[in-house]
Amino acid sequence: MLLKSKLFGTVYHFKSVKDVLAKAGEEKSGDALCKIAAGSAQERIAAKIALGNLLVSDLRNNPAIPYEQDEVTRIIQDDLNEQIYNSIKNWSIQELREYILSDKTTEEDLKRISRGLSSEAIAAVCKLMGNLDLAYAARKIRNVTHCNTTLGERGILGTRLQPNHPSDDEDGIRMAIYEGLSYGIGDAVIGVNPSVSSVDKTLRVMNMMQEVKTKLEIPTQVCYLVHVTTMMEAIRQGAPTDLVFASISGSQLCNDTFGINAAILEEARQTILKGGTCTGPNVMYFETGQGPENAGNMHFDTDMVTMEARTYGFGRHFQPFIVNDVVGFVGPEVQYDYKQCVRSQLEDVFMAKLSGLPIGTDIAFSGHVKADYNDNDVVLMAVTLAGTQYWIGVAGGADPTTYNMESSHQDIAALREMCSLRVVPAFEKWCQKWGVMDENGKLTDLAGDPSIFL
Repeated sequence: MLLKSKLFGTVYHFKSVKDVLAKAGEEKSGDALCKIAAGSAQERIAAKIALGNLLVSDLRNNPAIPYEQDEVTRIIQDDLNEQIYNSIKNWSIQELREYILSDKTTEEDLKRISRGLSSEAIAAVCKLMGNLDLAYAARKIRNVTHCNTTLGERGILGTRLQPNHPSDDEDGIRMAIYEGLSYGIGDAVIGVNPSVSSVDKTLRVMNMMQEVKTKLEIPTQVCYLVHVTTMMEAIRQGAPTDLVFASISGSQLCNDTFGINAAILEEARQTILKGGTCTGPNVMYFETGQGPENAGNMHFDTDMVTMEARTYGFGRHFQPFIVNDVVGFVGPEVQYDYKQCVRSQLEDVFMAKLSGLPIGTDIAFSGHVKADYNDNDVVLMAVTLAGTQYWIGVAGGADPTTYNMESSHQDIAALREMCSLRVVPAFEKWCQKWGVMDENGKLTDLAGDPSIFL
């Protein structure tokens, strides 16, 4: 294993596989602040050369955090298919890149080798790709899941309807749901971020959401994004929910701060399979995004891309229905501007898809990221082209609880029309029944009129 390369007469030595990974990544403020990024563009290229010559086995044998110290590492390693791994372990990362991008390599081929790739290997090949490479490769893969309806089929751009309310007022949430539905939003999930995370509030909001779903016969999933332990207690007390939500990360230390571990997530999965209102088998809703490990000094000198790949390797163990990648939420201490956010979102869609996850995307530019709504539009177009499986739909493109820039209901309609994408079929038929969509999946003049549901 050679941890050095020569470029323009200068020999660059790297301390470890982790060091090569960190320095080979594209510029991110989070890595720079952790003092693990390349010091120059030339050093970054030298690291990419060294990384391309490493083997798939080198990445597996040198995880970001040792097996004995970290639950995430153990799950990633233990879940690998050893037969598939042995068939590709002597490939260089450069050879892996060429295989992924070859027009002869099919979706089935990629899904097969993914079962033998460690998360570090997936992060490594990601770092050798340009933005167009990432979009081209990600677009090849669709990961189909089923809860009450089916998400991820080719030609479909789903949406999470996000009807947040600053005080979790049930009537306010209900009206925001009606508005989103009138634009054909909500086929992936209707998911509310809580302002108050009590069991009592969870019971009241979930009863209201299930009442709306049942009364209007909406073919979708509903979820209140409280902590997993709160939702489990609410389910035991009779709360009707289709999904259980959890934020997850790429290190056990960071997961500890989120209040989760593998045992808790598996308990939650079994709890909702037995006591939820879902059909299944996919019943978990995960939220991720580059940066929390690094921002909280829980990254073990590992870069953000590799930590995010590990998050996906951990998450796939629980067979989630959806995974939501939030990019701009933490702020400029992780992603300084929209250029870094575009790169991160393309990296995440590619890595999640290669990890076998049903990835959806949420820009969520916080107010102090160097970005505006024009930048928001660029991200929407680029990542839709890469084949994200759903976007967030927020009234007016601005969340009333977090004040983040988001994708609006109208943005989603425009993206579907521009890219010839449709709504989840069962939901589209429901929209046609209410007259907000025509037989071609286009919005009608009734779109945007929530009074039709009153």
